[in-house]
Amino acid sequence: MNTSTFSKAACLPTLQSSLLPGLGLSALIAAIATAIGKLGWLQAHGLSALTLAIMFGMLVGNLGYRRIAPACAAGVNFSKQNLLRLGIVLYGFRLTFQDIGNVGLSGVLIDALVLCSTFGMALLLGTRLFKLERDTALLIGAGSSICGAAAVMATEPVLRAHPAQVTVAVATVVVFGSMAIFAYPLLYQLNLHWHFLAGSPLAYGIYTGSTVHEVAQVVAAARAIGPDAANTAVITKMVRVMMLAPFLMLLSAYVSKKSAKRPTASVEKGSARLAIPWFAFGFVAVVALNSLAVLPTALTGHINNADAILLAMAMAALGLSTHFSAIRAAGLKPLLFAALLFVWLIVGGAAINTVVLRVFG
Repeated sequence: MNTSTFSKAACLPTLQSSLLPGLGLSALIAAIATAIGKLGWLQAHGLSALTLAIMFGMLVGNLGYRRIAPACAAGVNFSKQNLLRLGIVLYGFRLTFQDIGNVGLSGVLIDALVLCSTFGMALLLGTRLFKLERDTALLIGAGSSICGAAAVMATEPVLRAHPAQVTVAVATVVVFGSMAIFAYPLLYQLNLHWHFLAGSPLAYGIYTGSTVHEVAQVVAAARAIGPDAANTAVITKMVRVMMLAPFLMLLSAYVSKKSAKRPTASVEKGSARLAIPWFAFGFVAVVALNSLAVLPTALTGHINNADAILLAMAMAALGLSTHFSAIRAAGLKPLLFAALLFVWLIVGGAAINTVVLRVFG
């Protein structure tokens, strides 16, 4: 064994041991969030373990984490980067390509139009009208247009965004996604009188699944309408989640193209060349494997449980890395921007649903 090989082998145990404090802290916060997230009241209001994990992480990160940050930094960074990517890949075990067939061409088209229109608005208005930093606008757009916090977290590696920007984006998802839980059942009752949309629970389920931020929030909002609406809403939402992989690939190409035009920014962020989100390919591969139904249901359930823990650890690590001062510095503009996207999801999403269902329904 040469000297360099021996040095690498000697450093490996030290590197692994340096990860343990941060991994342990992230896991502890994730476990607490997962346990509390099982409470019925929280589930009924769409507050998932991911949301609680980042909230608890921020609480710990702003109360006493700085004292132990040097010892935990390596493990916390590993959680919010490596474990996040693995969690996104394993998220594919919740989906199958058969889900697409269940909602039909109209449901897929509605999801695609809602995603493109919402993210397009975010791209154009976030920086020009609201004067936000590009990454903040794109993260809020991703969370609003696809699947909430999971989309924000999946987009972060492509943008290489700062933790404070990610947290601000997740916060907007929590605020307006929670509002949707109460707003959509009320909108359904109003629709029975005004008939803006097709009045059936199935049609309203597609509308809910295609426009509400988080999966948990979709479930909570649709269950208040009825079981048929809830089932359709979840399938529609899952098809929307599956669009995350192609979205990340296109976003990576866009970011690389923009960075190539700004040499200084490219050097600072290291993104001059195409930053291919390989974990997105893994996500698609896992969905394909799950579609074949070759794995036992029990095993898939265990994988989903493990994936929930990994994602919760990533969210906890993000919270630990974020300070309230950074969120205050972001100001009111991100919330106003997210509010505009929320209104578009309700109004523009209703228009998209109405037109597509009339043509293809």
